[in-house]
Amino acid sequence: MNITIFGTWYAGLVTGTCLAEVGHDVLCIDVDTRKIESLKKWNIPIYEPGLEELVERNTKSGRLNFSTDAKAGVLHGKAIFNAVGTPPDRENKNKADLSYVKEVAKTFGNYTNEYKVFINKSTVPVGTGKLCQDIIKHEIYKREKNIAFDVVSNPEFLREGTAVKDFLVPDRIVVGTESEKSQKLMHDIYKPLEREEVKILFTDIKSAELIKYAANAFLATKISFINDIANFSEKVWANITDISEWVWLDKRIWKNFLSAGIGYGWSCLPKDVKALVETGKEYDYDFQIIAAADRINEYQKLKVLEILKSQFKTLKWLRVAIWWLAFKPNTDDTRESAAGVVINKLLKKDVACISAYDPIATPHMKQEYLHEKRVSFPEQSYDVVEDADVLLLLTEWDEFRAPDFKKIKKSMKWNLIIDGRNIWDQSIEDEFDLKYISIGR
Repeated sequence: MNITIFGTWYAGLVTGTCLAEVGHDVLCIDVDTRKIESLKKWNIPIYEPGLEELVERNTKSGRLNFSTDAKAGVLHGKAIFNAVGTPPDRENKNKADLSYVKEVAKTFGNYTNEYKVFINKSTVPVGTGKLCQDIIKHEIYKREKNIAFDVVSNPEFLREGTAVKDFLVPDRIVVGTESEKSQKLMHDIYKPLEREEVKILFTDIKSAELIKYAANAFLATKISFINDIANFSEKVWANITDISEWVWLDKRIWKNFLSAGIGYGWSCLPKDVKALVETGKEYDYDFQIIAAADRINEYQKLKVLEILKSQFKTLKWLRVAIWWLAFKPNTDDTRESAAGVVINKLLKKDVACISAYDPIATPHMKQEYLHEKRVSFPEQSYDVVEDADVLLLLTEWDEFRAPDFKKIKKSMKWNLIIDGRNIWDQSIEDEFDLKYISIGR
């Protein structure tokens, strides 16, 4: 099937590439000329394991192409996927900015020439499908045409770092439709992925839109819940690691997202939780539990600062080392990462310097702190701890689950380690003469 994807960031690029991988003829559209030219040369603008190889293979085969021609994109596809960004609104950061979504809907209405399906792949608030439908109808009416179309909600469930696998081997595919014709088309698109263990859920558009927000809000609530228990554990001298393990042994509860630490970051959870709470206000509904999860998470990002204040009379002139900058392992995405929040707060406390390392995400952080002389980004991980007073672990990359603590002890000026992800063990205190503090233990 001929398919067009509008937007070539995480959701769009992975969706388009993987649809080409299973045999569809895919054209990806983006307004960014430099990005499109780069993609044509197989230069991927994001770090996502396995994606670069798939882009190269499918562009060589001719099944995957890139363009900035929006009209050609609409004319090409029988199915038009809208996968553009829905960032926080500039005026109200708790709301989703739908300006890019509206623009794609308008473009679809301007150029559609026969029955096509407009598919919202982006995470959008409840009611966006109806909004897009109205925009498309208006644009077709302005052209004095009578062209049939359908709007579909098909939210993505891609995790950065495992997005390719998540698409090609999904645990569920959610499709919100209002016609048998669009339902059949969507089934044809995903037929190559259909297996006994893969469930395709067909529902109405509003339910599909809400499923994505509900899933992310539940995951955010699990993380915030266990961090709430971790903070109380510290008060009563309990061990959150043991507590978490025994809680998730309950067959009704799964262990994923029940690890205490310094909270969650981008890609979707902070944005979607805030947007869901804000959408609730528009319908005169107060999401009390979900709003509480958001408040706990915002507090949790500052947990390491709370620990630092308890260990030093003042943070002024402190030399801080940070390991890992991305919001989670196996991605270069630093948006809403705890590292960014911590660095900014430390700079306001007049620390002497901050030295930070990440195997993938360093270039993004460098751009943010180009003009801040107190922040440096050594190329080697152990160079970060040289003469440092404290080492902060903020992301749990696998490569440092078993670091050289002797080397760390020898390099540091002071001997404090704060483990914001609970990946190390209290035994390093006695074994290496390091002061070790984790979350909730």
